[in-house]
Amino acid sequence: MITASNIALSYGKRIIFQDVDIKFTPGNCYGLIGANGAGKSTFLKILSGQMEADRGEIFKSPGQRIAILNQDQFAFDDHTVFNTVVMGHKKLYKIMVERDALYAKADFTEEDGIRSGELEVKFGEMNGYEAEAEAAVLLNGLGIPEEMRNKKMKELEGSDKVRVLLAQALFGAPDILLLDEPTNQLDLQSINWLENFLSRFHNTVIIVSHDRHFLNQVCTHMADIDFGKIQVYVGNYDFWYEASQLHFRQKETESKKAKAKAEQLKEFIRRFSSNASKAKQATSRKKLLEKLTLENMPNSSRKYPYIVFKPERQCGDIILEIDGLSKEIDGVQMFKDLTFTVNKGDKIAFVGSHSLAKTTLFQILAGELEPDSGSFRWGVTIKNSYFPKENSAYFDDDNLDLIGWLRQFAPPKADESFIRGFLGKMLFTGEEATKKTSVLSGGERVRCMLSKVMLSGANSIILDEPTNHLDLESITALNNGLMTFSEVILFSSHDHQFVSTVANRIIEITPDGTTDAMMNFDDYLAMKNSEQDEGKNTYLQQKAA
Repeated sequence: MITASNIALSYGKRIIFQDVDIKFTPGNCYGLIGANGAGKSTFLKILSGQMEADRGEIFKSPGQRIAILNQDQFAFDDHTVFNTVVMGHKKLYKIMVERDALYAKADFTEEDGIRSGELEVKFGEMNGYEAEAEAAVLLNGLGIPEEMRNKKMKELEGSDKVRVLLAQALFGAPDILLLDEPTNQLDLQSINWLENFLSRFHNTVIIVSHDRHFLNQVCTHMADIDFGKIQVYVGNYDFWYEASQLHFRQKETESKKAKAKAEQLKEFIRRFSSNASKAKQATSRKKLLEKLTLENMPNSSRKYPYIVFKPERQCGDIILEIDGLSKEIDGVQMFKDLTFTVNKGDKIAFVGSHSLAKTTLFQILAGELEPDSGSFRWGVTIKNSYFPKENSAYFDDDNLDLIGWLRQFAPPKADESFIRGFLGKMLFTGEEATKKTSVLSGGERVRCMLSKVMLSGANSIILDEPTNHLDLESITALNNGLMTFSEVILFSSHDHQFVSTVANRIIEITPDGTTDAMMNFDDYLAMKNSEQDEGKNTYLQQKAA
């Protein structure tokens, strides 16, 4: 159990937390949610002791171990993958290092023997003899193969480092587990494994995530940061959303009723305070008015951008035809002999563990890369707009402010008021519209790129991981915008709910080929699971025979 008491934190005049009292109990998984900048990651750092609040205290039960997902990919570069995982349990790792150093000594003394015996007892008490097997299970589940476990961390790609650091946090069954965006850079298979792992985890878990499906699958409670407070709701993300909306509407209704009642009383007092026959009643109403509590609705930190894609024209009969497309990058085959046809109304999710293959395909279709072989043809009625995963090339002019940046993609006759209005819909209001592009956060850049797509009037949209860096509110707005878009979408995403609510067709690219399924994502996963179960049963029957 871990408890926060009277926690307060401010940056200058900006209040992040004010008088926060909250208890996190064992056996529960808490989703810590709030708008970008609300203080989610900051609160995890306060809980873990990495950061101090201005006021208040953090209490945890004596002897309990806290594990937090390390965000520094370079912190363990000189250590092997296996050692990095075990370092998640610092006391165990320290004993392991001392124990191995003793046994490596050429002149092993009697004193060393006594010490090694003491270490063996402690090592056993901490389940050290199961450490290698536990690390292997964690790494396997997160997609790190056996041949990588003795490599140095600096030899790994960034996405693999993230997986190892997640295994580090999970290692050794910590009493309190703090995870900040644990699904980042995980494929859907690894996310599913993590969901199953956390559903069986019996200690306290606190998670920050922008993945709604993940929160729904693993969370028993939601801890909502808003208005400088943290309010706990029992239930998963969907339950929180419905309950919080209902609570807000009730407060709004109460506030309107109180203000209307106050206006009635004031009007009566104005009309009859000088009337002798009504003076007594006017005085009585003055007392009622004084007792009436008028609460202004607090300003929520949550803001939903306005995301709507309006095509200038409908797609014709020919959308996109791909014939035998192949591409290698640095000797690695991205895809080979890729062939399919895009039809009217298709919203195709490209899935698979090889993210670079999907990005490469999108770059070819957008005209940024040439295929090694094969061809593709867009229909004459098609107007494309491409949202790349990596967008830094679009923001390389540090002298541009947001108005100047968006003007590049606006209609020729668009004036500043039109551009400001559009930026306002995307949450860049007032002086925010004059910010330099060089100071934009990752989420702000994504909103700018979505503005570019919206202004294009395209009837075919290509989106490569568009939910990266967005908060839950922006993801929800984008999700709704794509669900109502009437034309063609080709996209990739690791957000399960995003894919399952937008896509009506799934194309999976694997090293062994391509699967093309005219169905939604949940049906596709059910079909794959059924095929895997059938394969296992056939294998077992053959083995038994």
